[in-house]
Amino acid sequence: MESESMGFDEHHALEHLRHYLPAQAALKDFVHHNTLHAFQQEAFHDALWQASVQFGYSTYLSVDAFRAHYRSGRILPQTVAQVVGAYCAAEGLGAAEQQAAEQHWKDRMLNGDYSDVAIGSRLDQLRGLWKSVSMMNMDKVVQPILFRLLAAFLDQGVSIWQFPNQNLPFLDALRALERNGYVSLFKTPRPRQLLLDAQASLTDLLTLVVGDARYFEHYLFDQQFSHPGWSGFVSVVEQQPETLLSTRTITLRDLVYLELLLEIDALDDKLPGQWQPLSTAVVAPLTPLFAEVAGTELKTVLRLWQEAFEWSYFDGVLHGIQQSAKTAVAAAPVETSFQGLFCIDDREYSFRRLLEQVSDTCDTYGTPGFFGVEFYFQQEHGKFYTKACPAPVTPGFLIKETERKRKRKQDLHYSKYGNSLFRGWLIANTLGFWSALRLFIHLFRPTIMPAARNSFAHMDKHARLQIDATGETENGLQIGYTHAEMALRVGNVLKSIGLTRAFAPIVYIAGHGGSSVNNPYYAGYDCGACCGRPGAVNARVFAYMANHRSVRELLRQAGIDIPDATLFVGAMHDTTRDEMEYYEEYINTEAWQRAHDAHKKVFRKALALNAQERSYRFDTVNSGLPLKQLHKAVKRRSVSLFEPRPEWNHTDNALCIVGRKALYTGLYLDKRPFINSYDYSQDPDGRYLLNILNAAIPVCGGINLEYYFSRVDQMKLGAGTKLPHNIVGLFALNNGVDGDLRPGLPSQMVEIHEPVRILFVIEHSPAVVLRVIQSNPAIYEWVVNEWVLMTVSDPETQVLYRFREGQFHPYTPQAQALGQLRDEADMLRVIRKETATLLTTKPL
Repeated sequence: MESESMGFDEHHALEHLRHYLPAQAALKDFVHHNTLHAFQQEAFHDALWQASVQFGYSTYLSVDAFRAHYRSGRILPQTVAQVVGAYCAAEGLGAAEQQAAEQHWKDRMLNGDYSDVAIGSRLDQLRGLWKSVSMMNMDKVVQPILFRLLAAFLDQGVSIWQFPNQNLPFLDALRALERNGYVSLFKTPRPRQLLLDAQASLTDLLTLVVGDARYFEHYLFDQQFSHPGWSGFVSVVEQQPETLLSTRTITLRDLVYLELLLEIDALDDKLPGQWQPLSTAVVAPLTPLFAEVAGTELKTVLRLWQEAFEWSYFDGVLHGIQQSAKTAVAAAPVETSFQGLFCIDDREYSFRRLLEQVSDTCDTYGTPGFFGVEFYFQQEHGKFYTKACPAPVTPGFLIKETERKRKRKQDLHYSKYGNSLFRGWLIANTLGFWSALRLFIHLFRPTIMPAARNSFAHMDKHARLQIDATGETENGLQIGYTHAEMALRVGNVLKSIGLTRAFAPIVYIAGHGGSSVNNPYYAGYDCGACCGRPGAVNARVFAYMANHRSVRELLRQAGIDIPDATLFVGAMHDTTRDEMEYYEEYINTEAWQRAHDAHKKVFRKALALNAQERSYRFDTVNSGLPLKQLHKAVKRRSVSLFEPRPEWNHTDNALCIVGRKALYTGLYLDKRPFINSYDYSQDPDGRYLLNILNAAIPVCGGINLEYYFSRVDQMKLGAGTKLPHNIVGLFALNNGVDGDLRPGLPSQMVEIHEPVRILFVIEHSPAVVLRVIQSNPAIYEWVVNEWVLMTVSDPETQVLYRFREGQFHPYTPQAQALGQLRDEADMLRVIRKETATLLTTKPL
């Protein structure tokens, strides 16, 4: 047995496997990430082709879908010529050869027949042999038992009876269950004995099942990628146990070990004493899973179409930005009525745009929605801490809620009383009838109900927050901040966005969240910078810090003079309902109260207009209704039980602009850009730019790529339709009862999304930006391998530069209008046209 397994490194094989598994955490921590993170060290197009061949993923729209966009005018002929020309020029051909090559690729893009080209997958070459060797579908035999054991062990409160010995590691809990239970998990004695003895290594089990050590790793990939959702989730729980509120101890090795035992059990039961290790059935040589992947004509055609698809939009945007920057003039000084700090979120950009449209004396800024204050938050009487900062950050601070006034509503329909025999029968025959009637009424008159996820309930606006440090700690966390720590965080945010002078009388700090019902993806609608939570607490904490006299004195010493006449007010925007909540405890003068009341009217008008603009994509809302009625219809829609699309969230995200407002003033960019305010003149060496990009590139890039891959491959990289989804143990989703966990996003979030990479537009000199991105290898990898695209607008010359092959090169966009729509009627027409087109196109 040992000689046959020589050369197999169990630890290395598991780590290699883990690298390629999905990395999605529990539903409460639904934070977007690059679905194909395992390939990120490769150039984008090479990586996508490798993923297609090795794992069978679809990574582009189909050729037919691209051609449909070309015929509709979404992909422009001049952009196709530009992209093909650049590709052929990179080949270093002579003039005549390049002209012929360009004509060849244009012809193949438009007329090539690839209907019989099958990309295939290298997975399941080995493990799939069990079907012919044993006449048995191993997945159907093993997975129902495996998935139920995993779901029961990891359960966070759905089951009535808890899994025995949940405090033990997974395999130890199974051993205790096997020893003390009346019924065995296995049908045959050998796997039971192997489990109880705990002497067999993973290598020993692989030797029994596979035989030849050369095939061990390939078999592990075949096995675990038959259910990548479960395997990926177990891997995440192993490395981030805090993703479960009630923690469990389980490892990827445990999962593989149990699955191998179940396979041995299945084979011993069906073919007792007759089966041989699977390697004996290998006749033809297997293609190694990670052998070099050769390029094909189809790969080049898809690459060219994808770039033409992207730059048909980006060229229009860049042309508009260039013209906006050239024509920008210094505005005459006006008295600013109020200022607002909002999240860089694409949904907040449209609200900011409309807010400034309603009031030409307000000024808004974009910054990551945790507002630079990283902490864990604990509701009063809450058992757990929730992270309120970006997922990669591990904060050392705790903010506690006290003196909560808002009581949590109780509802017998959502109690555990119905779990017992007698009380369950009684409730079903009494409240059950009322429940059915209430459900019927709610279908026609949706209102917020106990089943709804209300973003404003995350924190009671009337409660107190412990923000000042008192020297106390709890579980290794400092409760509150010292004044110096407050000043550092407030100063960093204000300097990064360029708001260091000319403060308005009131500055609003507005977080965001989303309310919905019957929606397990609710965390994906909240603030990603707050780890999938509403940003209310962060906004209120920042406002407290910025209003603190001691903090302001420290800021004055650092060069930021906030006048006594300026007040910071925390607030939160519910992006699904377009409602605002304000935290007004610091409004203590009549002048501030009058100004605040006037500003709330501006906010209400902008919220209604934002609801109207969003309604253009809602089939169930009449956008022609009077504004007040339309806003009410959008609110009802957000809590409708039968509505799988409470909002479109980040659909169609495509841009991240880091710079002053002059870059995009006057352009209509729909809800496609993330906007991070930034004043290059206050940051000549790029220090604050580095902090911005360290957050914006992985966060915005992760959002963009998860939408991209969920759109082009709904079955493997996305979550499919929401309709058959079931919540498993309050931590994940699967299809039906015993299906694999679904990573990625459901079709109802991405079906009208345009799968393009995100384009960063940064206002600074190209030399500074190059130095900044190269200073962090993790960030530079995103850019140099073109998982995100990057351009720079030089503020001194207004020349655009595009990053290609490690350098910024001057770039002149074609004068196209695809990215610039100014007229509202045109906007409505184009949005509806593009929506209809996208719904008819299918991924490759």
